[in-house]
Amino acid sequence: MRESKPQRLKRVLNLRDLIVYGMIILQVVGPLPTFGILEQRSNNHAVITALIAMLPMVITAVSYGRMARLYPMAGSAYTYVGRSLNPHLGFLVGWSMFLDYWMILLISALIPALAMQRLLPAAPLPLLTFLVVAAMTGLNLRGIRATLRANQVLLVAASAAVVVFVALAVRHLVLKSGWNSVLSMTLLYNPVTFNPRTILSGISLAAITYIGFDGVTTLAEDSVNPRRDMVLATVLVALIIGLLCALELYFLQSVLPDWRAADPNTSYLDAMRIVGGPALFLTFLIIMSVSQFGSGFSVQVNVARLLYGMGRDNVLPRALFGYLSPRRQNPSRNILFVGVLAFLGTLFVPFERALDLLNFGAFLGFMGVNLATVWSYHVRPPAAHRSNIVWDLLLPLTGFLGCLIFWIGLPERAKITGGLWLLLGLVYAACKTRGFRERPLLFDFQES
Repeated sequence: MRESKPQRLKRVLNLRDLIVYGMIILQVVGPLPTFGILEQRSNNHAVITALIAMLPMVITAVSYGRMARLYPMAGSAYTYVGRSLNPHLGFLVGWSMFLDYWMILLISALIPALAMQRLLPAAPLPLLTFLVVAAMTGLNLRGIRATLRANQVLLVAASAAVVVFVALAVRHLVLKSGWNSVLSMTLLYNPVTFNPRTILSGISLAAITYIGFDGVTTLAEDSVNPRRDMVLATVLVALIIGLLCALELYFLQSVLPDWRAADPNTSYLDAMRIVGGPALFLTFLIIMSVSQFGSGFSVQVNVARLLYGMGRDNVLPRALFGYLSPRRQNPSRNILFVGVLAFLGTLFVPFERALDLLNFGAFLGFMGVNLATVWSYHVRPPAAHRSNIVWDLLLPLTGFLGCLIFWIGLPERAKITGGLWLLLGLVYAACKTRGFRERPLLFDFQES
């Protein structure tokens, strides 16, 4: 009997496609909902906290890209930690990253549903979240190219809205106080209100803006040239989003220089109303909903591929999680599974708790990938690798320490709930490997 060739994901994505994916996941309007709270925590130093938070995130992006060169396959942090450090640690990292992606998907489904409920007050929220999740799932089942086309439209719309806001904000400032008010150093550093403790508190929150850049590397098996494009895509996404974040926060703060002047939870909408009236207010209400939807169905792709990597290794049941659709060459069962899980999450996980849990899994994954980079390039480098202590040791260690500081600063409730999630993963892994005595199977994929 003739052996069938193993199914693999179809390589169709170039560097531009990967950058579009990353920017949709992170969202060009991502810092807007957290603006008021970030201003409150940092005592009106939102811009500088976002720029400081960018440093360890960009370093971690380099680590992700370099690990994707060694392991150009689905699974991201799970794959990198499992294959370089320890397969059991890889499972726990993948398990924690799944929690992160689940929370992003849950939030991305709830925000558009809540916006629709403002227009249709009689519509029950569970019905609206179901419709949002069903739309995400339907798009993703059509294949990676269908998702990419929708992403490009969403990215253009959100970017255009940001350009309009910046232009109107400049106009508002010039008419109010002249051109000198457009460029103000006090928005970056005000010695009267600057406090290292509040800055550190703000940095931990500002890091949320960058959560999701790692999603680019889950598409390594969809990339035409992963060895070249993974590093470039992850770093460029983190840099571009970081600079856009600082720009948006700068003009939001210039319009509303004191967080006490508005409700911190929705102050970005007050800034829109000030510079652009009801039209801009409504536009950004729609844009935020659409962007969250785009982020959600992009994250659904990443979760499905993360589960596919774990299912293919038989860490999770292979029949369900390691399946690829013969027609679309995508993990269709995982996409459906993630859609159902996201909808159930909107019913049982409170929105505020989801925000708390978002960073728990992400920072654990980031720390694991930075350590895996040290091990793979400094401790046990590839045969043809030229050692460089800065790139192979100092940079990833700096990224690890930065992420560790962010993780330590998480709320206690998030640590407790996330710890219980990790404990559940430990119990499952112990049962699967007979008390960790058996080594998990690892899929041997050679780049062609």
